[in-house]
Amino acid sequence: MPPPSTAAEFLDLLRRSQLVPEVRLDEVLQRHRQNGTLPQQLDPLANLLIREGLLTYFQAKQLKLGRYKRFTIAGKYKLLELIGVGGMGAVYLCEHMLMRRLVALKVLPIEKLSDPSHEERFYREARAVAALDHPNIVRAYDIDKFEQLHFLVMEYVDGTSLQEIVARYVLEKRLFDPLRAAHYIAQAALGLQHGHELGMVHRDIKPGNLLLDRHGCIKVLDMGLARFFNKQQDCVTEKYDEKCVLGTADYLAPEQAVSNIVDIRADIYSLGATFYFLLTGQPPFPEGTVTAKLVAHQTRQPRPVESFRKDVPPNMLKVLRVMMAKNPADRFQQPVEVVEALSEWVHQPIEPPPAREMPQHCPLVRMIAGPSTPQPNAVPLARLLFSTPRTALARGTTTPPPTSASATLSQSTVTFGPLPSSSSHPSGEITVPVGPASTARSSAAPTLPFTPAPATPVDTSSAAPQASVRYRSLHWPFWLLLAALLLLFATALYLAYLLGRGALG
Repeated sequence: MPPPSTAAEFLDLLRRSQLVPEVRLDEVLQRHRQNGTLPQQLDPLANLLIREGLLTYFQAKQLKLGRYKRFTIAGKYKLLELIGVGGMGAVYLCEHMLMRRLVALKVLPIEKLSDPSHEERFYREARAVAALDHPNIVRAYDIDKFEQLHFLVMEYVDGTSLQEIVARYVLEKRLFDPLRAAHYIAQAALGLQHGHELGMVHRDIKPGNLLLDRHGCIKVLDMGLARFFNKQQDCVTEKYDEKCVLGTADYLAPEQAVSNIVDIRADIYSLGATFYFLLTGQPPFPEGTVTAKLVAHQTRQPRPVESFRKDVPPNMLKVLRVMMAKNPADRFQQPVEVVEALSEWVHQPIEPPPAREMPQHCPLVRMIAGPSTPQPNAVPLARLLFSTPRTALARGTTTPPPTSASATLSQSTVTFGPLPSSSSHPSGEITVPVGPASTARSSAAPTLPFTPAPATPVDTSSAAPQASVRYRSLHWPFWLLLAALLLLFATALYLAYLLGRGALG
């Protein structure tokens, strides 16, 4: 249908679209007619309906283009806004019409269905995300097909990617706070640790795939490049991507450029490159072609962070260098080790992200979203991670499973920073609800076999006497009972003896 040219034509399209209940639309129009504030031009009218909470920016734009159909998908999801478009499809902000909550729909473009690798990769992403349940990973709710559309229903993160936030800092010629950077990298590492425990590698960690919400919680996005090594039947990547480098050249691990068989240490390198971006405002090797960048990751060292700024703590720079070591064996071997290495800064509280870093929603989206406040059932990050000895986070320790760091981190919500003064949060720490325990946790080996770090030897010489004391203290009632039984038995024998002598006498 041709685009409307008048306000009347725009209203006609709006009624055809059934985006707004007739009663609600008529009430708003009648009120503004009576007040003499009803615009007669198309654009002012569209802006008025947006301010009244009847339309979103995306909906108004589509109507002005003459598009009034397909605002509802599968009879359940109403399109509100276009969040973004990527190589594997568009992502829309939608309202679940029955649940009245916001969700994100990732839609696979119809034109890509002609290539079997795209559809298979899309469904592989859905299976990967469905197996994850962690507060630092974007959750998947459903996967569905409507007519020719294949889409994944995901948790909507009300926030912004670290790529967009730091890009704004660069435009303003400012540097990102190192303390905030350490907090956000630690949170991302927690999410990767959860995936690692399920035998998963993300393969495309970058600032654009790390979302920061309004409470300061990082969510790892886009598991479409993840690989399950403990599921031999999932061979789609081997079939279609064996000559393809999956990932982003600016943050790609050296070994990932020459082989598609990588382990979790490739993600640690990419997370380190993301850390470098947060601290400097640019990727490790910003110039050159894709091939030149891949070669640089294998052969060159990035420009020192100290040449950009002098306020980054030396120990933090050491953590960064270990994360970005060329040889995977020289890096941290698991993401949880990154968290432990950053504990010095994670202990320090940070403010929630400023409002200017967060997306500005239209009134309709704000109304559906409701008030954005942390819930009371929450655990501060530092207390969650380090209430047990720090060695519990080290590899090769003998910490029992119920108190292990990985189990604790995977079953709890992780959050950072202080809130503005509030009587309901006297501690001043930003908190996010404790999530449900992860299910279907893999008991298999890590993603790819690699030589583990030697376990720390445990000195049992001092523990032995304590064990002996506990043994005696726990078992003395048994010995007392045994002695009483023996005494009773001896008394019975003696009485029987006396009775026997009396009978003989």
